[in-house]
Amino acid sequence: MKYFVLVPDGAGDEKLEELGGKTPLEVANMPCADALAAEGEVGMVRTVPEGIAPGSDAANLSVMGYDPAIYLTGRSPLEAASIGIDMDDTDVAFRTNIITIEGDGAYEDMTIVDHSAGDITTAEAQQLIEALAAELSTEDIKFYPGVSYRHCMIMKNGRTDYELTPPHDVLGQRVGDHLPKGEGAEFITDMMKKSYEILKDHPVNLERIKKGLNPANTAWIWGQGKKPALSAFKEKYGLSGAAISAVDLIKGIAICAGLDSIDVEGATGTLHTNYDGKKDAAIKAFEEGKDFVYMHLEGPDECGHQADIDGKIEALEKIDELVLKPVVEHLKESGEDFKVLIVPDHRTPICIRTHSSTPVPYVIYRSDDVKEKDSSRGFNETAGEASGRFFEQGYEMADYFFAG
Repeated sequence: MKYFVLVPDGAGDEKLEELGGKTPLEVANMPCADALAAEGEVGMVRTVPEGIAPGSDAANLSVMGYDPAIYLTGRSPLEAASIGIDMDDTDVAFRTNIITIEGDGAYEDMTIVDHSAGDITTAEAQQLIEALAAELSTEDIKFYPGVSYRHCMIMKNGRTDYELTPPHDVLGQRVGDHLPKGEGAEFITDMMKKSYEILKDHPVNLERIKKGLNPANTAWIWGQGKKPALSAFKEKYGLSGAAISAVDLIKGIAICAGLDSIDVEGATGTLHTNYDGKKDAAIKAFEEGKDFVYMHLEGPDECGHQADIDGKIEALEKIDELVLKPVVEHLKESGEDFKVLIVPDHRTPICIRTHSSTPVPYVIYRSDDVKEKDSSRGFNETAGEASGRFFEQGYEMADYFFAG
């Protein structure tokens, strides 16, 4: 049996007036996903336990079969693992975005405009992180480049009890209303302010401004946590596997779970990613004997944060046509039984431009248990809710999928 898990990040949404009272999943043309749903099982699942912030860290741990209440130690430590940072038990990792803020006057009075700095390229971002590292690193604080706008800071003998805000949760809001809080958090605020002075006139940003692109003109520090300790996926489910994602967080979860993390050239974590490369990587992993492939695509989530309805629909349609369809065709042609799980890690509703913990729809298809076709079953929120099937915890759905 082969297992394919497709995670269109942030695909879940709410009904939108602009779409005639439908969600992007209901409007998007996704014939492959809907065909699997029509001959499979649909339902709803709560991927983020109540009381835990609806981050992609908790949600993807849950979908992969790990209880976030037990295994979640913070987002950045998982990303640090993907970069190859060997953390000590007393180290604290911090997610370090380079973002766009705008305005005149004091840093606090500026506005948070873009959490991804216009999807800045990794090559550009690396130059900016190097500039920050040259000015802000100390014996106890080090900066490490990641992908695009997503980077990492490690602090030796650090603390985790600061109140830090994800920038994508507060787009369009005043910087000063969301600066770090808690005892001793002033040093983080001080670094963020200094980062603005370092980055605002950096040649990379001056060139971006000339091109009409958003400058990555400040660091935004959040997502703190200590070294994670996940049980091995193979011990848990008896399956060898690999994960494919442009996002360091997903790569880190895979590495910590003992899965292979497959890099794909041109994978960006945006709407404009290398879909063909991701599809080819999944097929190759199955051909080389992997039992399980976890395919994560960030595009719908990024469009949700940007309130880009058309972009979100386009991302969903590309995922269906360019990734899901050819991988399913390969699995069918292989002659081996297989299962497919399609599930967003969380909702990123257009109306709020950030994550929500509202349950999301799922589809499970089994080649050895094809249901009588029912076109009322589809990959969307309405069909999932109408089914009456519901998993209160995401890891229970994973147990059902992998071990059921």
